[in-house]
Amino acid sequence: MAFKPETPSDPNEDTVRRGWFGGRRRPAVGEAVSATVAPPPPPKRRKTGLVGLFSGLMTAALILVLVLAGGIAMGRKQFAAEGPLTADKFVIIERGSTSEDIAELLAHEGVIDKSGWLWLALFWRDLQAKFSSSSAGNRAKSGEYLFKRHVTMNEVIDIITSGRSVEHTITIPEGLTSEQIVQRLRENDLLVGEIAQVPVEGSLLPDTYKVNRGTPREALLARMQREHKRVLQEVWNRRAKDLPLKSTRELVTLASIVEKETGRADERGRVASVFFNRLEKKMKLQSDPTIIYGLVGGKATLGRGLTRAEIDKATPYNTYVINGLPPGPIANPGRAALEATANPSQTGDLYFVADGTGGHAFAESLEQHNRNVARWRQIEALRLQSGQGGGAAAPAPGAVPNAATRQPLQSPPTANSVQ
Repeated sequence: MAFKPETPSDPNEDTVRRGWFGGRRRPAVGEAVSATVAPPPPPKRRKTGLVGLFSGLMTAALILVLVLAGGIAMGRKQFAAEGPLTADKFVIIERGSTSEDIAELLAHEGVIDKSGWLWLALFWRDLQAKFSSSSAGNRAKSGEYLFKRHVTMNEVIDIITSGRSVEHTITIPEGLTSEQIVQRLRENDLLVGEIAQVPVEGSLLPDTYKVNRGTPREALLARMQREHKRVLQEVWNRRAKDLPLKSTRELVTLASIVEKETGRADERGRVASVFFNRLEKKMKLQSDPTIIYGLVGGKATLGRGLTRAEIDKATPYNTYVINGLPPGPIANPGRAALEATANPSQTGDLYFVADGTGGHAFAESLEQHNRNVARWRQIEALRLQSGQGGGAAAPAPGAVPNAATRQPLQSPPTANSVQ
């Protein structure tokens, strides 16, 4: 059978070329190509219901996280930057101040540049404290604070939340009465509050105390009473075993007399031995400070020398009249006087008088004591002649005015004066 080539039915079909793999027709040379326009994509359906809500929340959360991250980064920079202070400065934060009050105060004092960031930090700490008891200590506290130059806001927050306020010292000298101590505390402007009642005589420990500005006066008095009890018990536990004292109150009573008679540390033990020796011999103590306390009480000052009538005047505290110890302390002795009284020197002394050097001359007999008195009067006369003054400068520190210059009584040894 002979082969016949196919005759295309379409006269132009012979010009059409097909691809190698058939199917799609390739245009011939010179043939125009007509492009087919694709239909547009269907519109996206808007998410509705829970899916849409979740998507919106996630978007908002992401934005919020980004904003917070930026704020935290900026805040860290602000809190770590050096502050505007050019010199150290003390600032007092009053009790009851709010976070806003504190921030505005520190900005006004030039400790920080602006109050906003600090207020935000303190406000956040206040919120934490409301919901967590363990965070209560992170709140700002009242007090007087020292801020160093160029202090950062981080350091400011650490200072005012730690409560490390400036400490001041209040010194209460030994030998003051409770009324005198209370008066000093009332006059001290570092302290606040009223004192309802003067403490019992001899119940306070004179010392130097560290306090913060704004400390209540009653709180400091209570602290002085606690310290007195603690020290007194320590001293009492270490006392000499042969002391003729029946209680800690008797120890404080005699120590208060020793405290008023001498201010020299090297003499306290010996002065105490004089009084113990007199007690042992049933002699009257004859101490001038006890006369004065019997006359003026807690005011503890007479402002002049004693008269013969006052020496002879009967009061519960006048040891020229009564036997043994007075009914209670005549002042608040310090620790040194308590220790000296609890462990006195071992001597046979029964008398002492000022020696012109700020101390005392001690004697075991009346004869020797009279010689010491005569020597003292010669010193006093020379001072008067040279214009240096008389008896006011003569007694040892802590002694009562004119106590050391009085004429010793010329009566039996049981009535002889302790000068």
